Amino acid sequence: MRSRVVITGMGVVAPNAHGLDNFENALREGKSGIRFIPELKELNFACQIGGVPQDFENIRRKYFDEEKLISMNDNIGYAAVAAMDAWHHAGLAVPDADSEDVDWDTGVIVGSGIGGMDTIARTLVPMVNEGKTRRLGSTTAEQVMHSGTSACIAGLLALGNQVTSNSSACSTGNEAIIDATWRIRAGLAKRILAGGSEGASPYIWAGFDAMRVIARKYNDRPEEASRPMSATANGFVPSAGAAILILEDLQCALQRGANIYAEVIGGYVNCGGQRSGGSITAPNPNGVKRCIRGAIADAGIDVRQIDSINGHLTATFADPIEVRNWSATLDLGPRDFPYINATKSLLGHCLGAAGAIESVAVVLQLCKGFLHPSLNCEDIHPDIAPFSEKVPRSCMEFPELRIIAKAAFGFGDVNSCLIFKKWEGQ
Repeated sequence: MRSRVVITGMGVVAPNAHGLDNFENALREGKSGIRFIPELKELNFACQIGGVPQDFENIRRKYFDEEKLISMNDNIGYAAVAAMDAWHHAGLAVPDADSEDVDWDTGVIVGSGIGGMDTIARTLVPMVNEGKTRRLGSTTAEQVMHSGTSACIAGLLALGNQVTSNSSACSTGNEAIIDATWRIRAGLAKRILAGGSEGASPYIWAGFDAMRVIARKYNDRPEEASRPMSATANGFVPSAGAAILILEDLQCALQRGANIYAEVIGGYVNCGGQRSGGSITAPNPNGVKRCIRGAIADAGIDVRQIDSINGHLTATFADPIEVRNWSATLDLGPRDFPYINATKSLLGHCLGAAGAIESVAVVLQLCKGFLHPSLNCEDIHPDIAPFSEKVPRSCMEFPELRIIAKAAFGFGDVNSCLIFKKWEGQ
């Protein structure tokens, strides 16, 4: 018998809100977090908009002293704040900084897609090129190493189980949750903080601008720019932020009287091998279908039990293909298809943090019985039009909501799928 895995805490730093209550309200209201960014215009980007957590400098100063802040760039800072929020939300005590005790049963799997590129570009490279290596300071290495995020969280909370930063492009957040689920199921940990983060920097976004895969036509109308499932979608909007979910062995959670918000009942990860239409930027449809089927089989459910899909849906050419793949995999036409919404329509694409932030959105919707609207798809893509009635355009109260599937597909033809279930007792 494998251990059951439940969610007992969450923290989120998103472009449209910080904190669970604020994030829930933003989801319900369909509040966009996408804004014009003057620096991108100054740097001659074609895309001059993005989603960046607001007032974060003041937020993090409420959490950490100056000594800790020195070693936190945005990528690490977003994750650290989300982790502390999740820890408190789970009803867990923060250890004293001078305590020698280590929590050997709790670990961290928190990754990013690109990570500390802003520190590399703004600090490391200029100072090295100027021959000022000795003036870099002792915190540069931890800010640029990919595992700096999970290492920071482990130090803040004295965690002694697996501490890892994973990276699988846009699939990173999902995969962190899946890896954590499997470790707890195997009895190797009682609790893991899992999620993803991504900093806000033109140096992170520049490559996408050069590829012409990000939105260029809505610089004067930022809130209209992220258009998943729309006929006038013209690329994703780059964004930043973090989310952490605390996954816990069910028996451990029950023994300590924790509040339980949802259960992770299924997950699967694979790659399409960049064949059969798959490439570094496009998914192999066969890989996507196998991934979805794998998650459903792992969950042990019938496809008709899925009430809603939180899609990857980036506002690119791939959106109609994604919906078509879901329909073929589930063998459900428009009439019987689950509801489907796109959190990226509110946030943009948070890259390595996307799956984690959207998973928090999934759990909130399950807990509170609603589906948030998908923005900017009034002119739904012709290939998705038959499914139009399954796309909420305004907040939809849905008390019967029980199971949501969460997809993520990333550069490299990598795929992941999670199945979340509302917690209604044992």
